[in-house]
Amino acid sequence: MVTALDQPSDRVTGLEAGADDFLTKPVQDLALFARVRSLVRLKVMMDELRNRKTTGTSLGWDDDDAVVFDTSVPTDGTILIVDEQERVMERIAKALDGVGELSFMAGGDDAAERAREKNFDLIIVSLTMRDTDGLRVCSKLRSFEETRHVPILVMVDDGNTKLLVRALEMGVNDYVVRPVDKQEFLARVKTQLKRKRFADKLWENFHLSMQLATTDAVTGLYNRHYLTSHMDTRMQAAQKHGKDLSVLMMDIDHFKAVNDTYGHAVGDLVLKEFATRIERNIRGVDLAARYGGEEFVVMMPETPTDWATMIGNRLREEVSDNSFDFELKEGAISITVSIGVATSKDGQTPAQLLEAADKALYEAKAAGRNKVIVAS
Repeated sequence: MVTALDQPSDRVTGLEAGADDFLTKPVQDLALFARVRSLVRLKVMMDELRNRKTTGTSLGWDDDDAVVFDTSVPTDGTILIVDEQERVMERIAKALDGVGELSFMAGGDDAAERAREKNFDLIIVSLTMRDTDGLRVCSKLRSFEETRHVPILVMVDDGNTKLLVRALEMGVNDYVVRPVDKQEFLARVKTQLKRKRFADKLWENFHLSMQLATTDAVTGLYNRHYLTSHMDTRMQAAQKHGKDLSVLMMDIDHFKAVNDTYGHAVGDLVLKEFATRIERNIRGVDLAARYGGEEFVVMMPETPTDWATMIGNRLREEVSDNSFDFELKEGAISITVSIGVATSKDGQTPAQLLEAADKALYEAKAAGRNKVIVAS
């Protein structure tokens, strides 16, 4: 909204009518560019969030209770104010009453370092502090991973255009000019809080999409697609550095009988518990995946055949010696697992390594099941 009306009541009326921001005539170029850029970024995020929500819904990923597209102003934001003057902080607190949780920091060369300790939704920095370089604080905030994407709003004295231009070039999102108008200040803060919320939601949805695309819904382990993609990279690294890469190919024995006897719901519980036991008995660097049906694969970097065989036997005993108890009226379920072990060779592809482990697995099945066989 561009208006010649400069009374606070006129601005409030415009904002309440639906305007996201306003400029008062005569319009300065710097103010125009800063406001437009900020609002365009906000709109881009809103559009991207809508697109991802639509895509997720079409793929069956979305949950209406989990993803809610909310355009209202956040009231639970966390805001950090960096200013040396306590009375200024008191006025800001009064202006932002009801917007969120406020924290104050009285400047200092380590202000940016201290800001990293908490996840803020907005950081307001005064550029007119005497003993602290506000521009340096903003520069550091943009350099740290924890605060790189947090919106920054600066307060600057009227007429100090050179300082303001430098701040905007550093990546500062918006500004207010002193003496600060309460309604204008509130409008700027709300815009940045909305932008941060949309950015957080996009990041959350991105991770959710990645998780859904790479993990198995029943067991929570990685899926076959992620395993084969990741194995290609790991095998190249292993061959380059002359390291061993071993895999365990596992198959639950007579799993069809479990489904036929107890039902597929219980069968899923068995698969999930089996996955849990795998994760308990492998290292953090190992990658466990559900390969399909009742088949599972564990990829173990820098692991020779004898170590892989030992881990395979530990897993086999963990399954065979401890029944699966789901408090069924039929009692606990006893199952066993057959395992094939294979270790990579020079020039071998991931598909060939998995095929070798698969052949060893079938040898274990043919030998009576509940065994660990190493690929010949």
